[in-house]
Amino acid sequence: MTGKQDNDNRLRLDHVAIAVRNLEESLLFYREQLGLKCLDIEMVEEQGVRVAKLDLGNTHIELLEPLSPDSPVGKFLSQRGPGIHHICIGVRDIRKELACLQEKGAQLIDRQPKIGAGGAEIAFVHPRATGGVLLELSQPEPETSG
Repeated sequence: MTGKQDNDNRLRLDHVAIAVRNLEESLLFYREQLGLKCLDIEMVEEQGVRVAKLDLGNTHIELLEPLSPDSPVGKFLSQRGPGIHHICIGVRDIRKELACLQEKGAQLIDRQPKIGAGGAEIAFVHPRATGGVLLELSQPEPETSG
């Protein structure tokens, strides 16, 4: 990403996203067999998915159900079937990361952040830049004091 001196910009592995055909059926395994807690289920219209966020302590799994067959996850499922869709790295400053990647010639899908699940700012790096893995960068929505 931005280099050794800027490692504090990276937070952690934010999540692993798995494309599924049916969210409720998939949740049965993760909740009943693995005992994972489902933190939230939300519709992310801009990305064309319904997302279930499963707690793994210091990270989470996202199950992605497409809202339509022509959404990105819908196309993924029709071409590849269910499975790992992407991994996500949480960052503190997504704009800085995108600028750095662009400057270094990385192939980006998104040059500007979009809004993803939980209100986070997200952007995707093309699998050609990463050796075949779709990579998402995510900057959490700032917490507001209430």
